Amino acid sequence: MSERALSKAPVPAREERLWHLYVLETASGALYTGITTDVARRLAEHAAGRGAKALRGKGPLILRHSEPVGEHGEALRREAEIKRLGAAAKRAWLARVQR
Repeated sequence: MSERALSKAPVPAREERLWHLYVLETASGALYTGITTDVARRLAEHAAGRGAKALRGKGPLILRHSEPVGEHGEALRREAEIKRLGAAAKRAWLARVQR
């Protein structure tokens, strides 16, 4: 028998975290969209070169948008929706949400 079965301890519930969608702009004006549970931590990772390879050496990075989304699956769907937009459509969307 496993130690878990012997201890009869309850399995801890998975902590649900709020996921966020974020959009960064690179020094050259390119837009990057991502998701995270901690926007400040993720921005620091990107700035330190430990984030997405697509952003390494592209700084300084500017946070253009951040929004709470909900669960991980919702955040993935929202990210895919934004990533499907062309550059002009993404900039138009940013202009609308930043008002």
